[in-house]
Formats: sequence, structure tokens, C-alpha cells
Amino acid sequence: MSWVKRSRVERRLALRWLAVAALGALLGGCFQPMYAENTVAGTPGLRDKLAAVDLPTVKTGNVNDARLGVNLKNALAFAMYGSATGSSPTHRLEVRLSTSRTSIIVDVTTARPDIEDYGIDASFVLREIATNKPVVQGTTFARVSYDIPGQEQRFARARGFRDAEDRATQEIADKISQRLASYFVAGT
Repeated sequence: MSWVKRSRVERRLALRWLAVAALGALLGGCFQPMYAENTVAGTPGLRDKLAAVDLPTVKTGNVNDARLGVNLKNALAFAMYGSATGSSPTHRLEVRLSTSRTSIIVDVTTARPDIEDYGIDASFVLREIATNKPVVQGTTFARVSYDIPGQEQRFARARGFRDAEDRATQEIADKISQRLASYFVAGT
């Protein structure tokens, strides 16, 4: 290839790169970080909107699951506020939990479970406080498994169960806070 043809090819390539860079610069202003302090229009950001959500006590179907309600409320508060309290509330989040526990693998000689599955089903409603109108409703679930190391190790079984509860609760909190963030950003 001669040097004249090479310079034409290089010029075309440079123009293509310039067009891509110009298009990228133009579209760069269309995006903003999800958790920015202010939006492009100057309205309050997502963090301020999430901080205005009131978190009442989580309702559980069983008295033994009250610890899960406290864990879920704390995990939601940390995900939305970054602390234990938010600003003056404009919305209220109502959450209801139900739990399940299933033995997956059972030892045939002792009839004791080797692996269990723990599940949490949650339903939630976000209401405007001024009108008490529900703006977001949904359900979510989390399923985690844990093994029981040795049949006679009762403490290991109890600790594995507690860890499974904590992991499932954190997963539920993540899913709910992401759904609320989606509502406050997109409005749907």
C-alpha cells in the first residue's frame, strides 16, 4: 500500500474515532449516578427520597421470627439511610414476613437431616403518608441452604440455622431497597 492510500485510510479511521468520541461526549450528559446528591434537574436525589421512608415494625407470622423482623428493619435502614434514622417521613414501608424450613437431604440410618433449606417470603407496601395511598406493592423471597456438620452437633446446627436466617434476611432487604430505589428513580 502506498503512503497516499495509507494516509487516506488513516484519515478515515481518525474521523471515525472522532465521531465516536463526539457522540460519547454528547451522550455523557444524559446519564447520572443513581445515588447522586441532586438530579440533573436540581431536584432531591435518591438518597434524600429513601431517607424519607418510615420503617415501622416488621410484621412476622410467628413469635419466634421477631428477631428476623428486627434484623430486616435494621438492614433496610442501613440500605436506605446509612444509619438508624432518616429524615422527616413522606412514605411508610409496611413489610410482612413468613418463613419456611425444609429438610433437603436426610440420613437414611438416623432419619436426621444433613442439609436444610430455609426460606423467607416477604410482602411489602410503600404508602404515601399524606394520602395513605399505596404507591408500590410487591412480594419477594429468599431461599438459602445450610448443612448440619455431624448429627450430634446441636450447636453447629443452631448456628447454621441462625446464619441462614441472617443471609436470607439480608437478601430480602437488598431486594426491597432496590425495588424502592427503582420506584423513586423511574417513578414506576
